[in-house]
Formats: sequence, structure tokens, C-alpha cells
Amino acid sequence: MKRNKKQAFFCSGALLLVLYSSGIFALESDSEQPMVIDSNTATYDDATALSTYTGNVVSVQGSIRVNSDKLVVHFIDGDAEKLVFTGNPAKFKQTPSEGAQDITGEALTGEFYPKKNLLILIDKATVWQGSGAYTSDLIEYDLKTSLVKAGAKSTDTKRVHVVLQPSKKKKDDETSSKTAD
Repeated sequence: MKRNKKQAFFCSGALLLVLYSSGIFALESDSEQPMVIDSNTATYDDATALSTYTGNVVSVQGSIRVNSDKLVVHFIDGDAEKLVFTGNPAKFKQTPSEGAQDITGEALTGEFYPKKNLLILIDKATVWQGSGAYTSDLIEYDLKTSLVKAGAKSTDTKRVHVVLQPSKKKKDDETSSKTAD
């Protein structure tokens, strides 16, 4: 995702709307899609290679959408290496594959590493898919494989909370079993 610094800085809200509503993304190739950012304010500091977006920030890359209060993009040699987003809470959504349920999540802070397809949610983090939910102060989510890892690596003081809801039977299944008796 190498791009001119000015191109990364001046992302168009109109382009965001067109890309988001077109629905033509190959979900497996989210990382190959352009990242489009829309916000109330934007600054770029060439000396630090940081681009900062504030106020109702919406960033979209393929099927990945992040809503936050602030987004800071760290560039190395013109590439977006790390994106740090914050909010109360910041929220994300991704469609992992065609026809699959969206994976959604929220946290006070998030770090996205585009080259690794890695999203790290920090502080009051929750990830949902279907009827299941993971809650922890630290959640790592691999966007390419949809693998979720929750909890700190070496602590017994901070726990992971997981809720797995039973699947609901369809009314047709219940009717069929009653008539079979």
C-alpha cells in the first residue's frame, strides 16, 4: 500500500461513499484495496511521518470499516505501517467471507497493522460474531484468517469473558418433530 504522502492525506469523502456502497470488494483481498479516510480535520507532519485525523473519523478498506474519534497513521517510506484509532469506544466491522456474518468489535484504543492484517483492541475490548462474544482488555484479531486471541499472555489477574449462545431452532424443525411423535 505504497502511496504518495499527499494522496494518503487528502482522501475524499465522496470517494469513501462510492467505494463503500459499491459492494464489489473481494473480501479475501481487503488488504489490496485502497484505504479511504473521512474526518472533520486532518493534518500531516512530514518530519514525523504522522497523519492525524480527528472528529467522526470513518476509515474503510475493502469490507473493513472503523469508526473512531481520532486516527493516527504512522508512515515508513511512504507506506502506512501502523494505524492507531481511539474512541469512546472506537468500533470496527468486517465481512470475513461472502455470506458469512459480520465480525464487529469495539475498544477504547485499537492498533491496525495493514501489512500483517492484524487488529489489536486494547482496553474494554469486545468482539462479536453471530451469537458469540469475546471480552477482554486485550484482543488480537487476524483479519485474514478471522482468528481471535483474547487476554494477556502471562497474567492471572485479567480474565477473558466468552459468551456462546445456543443456536435457535427454526420453527419448521420444531413443527416437524412434533408431527413425527
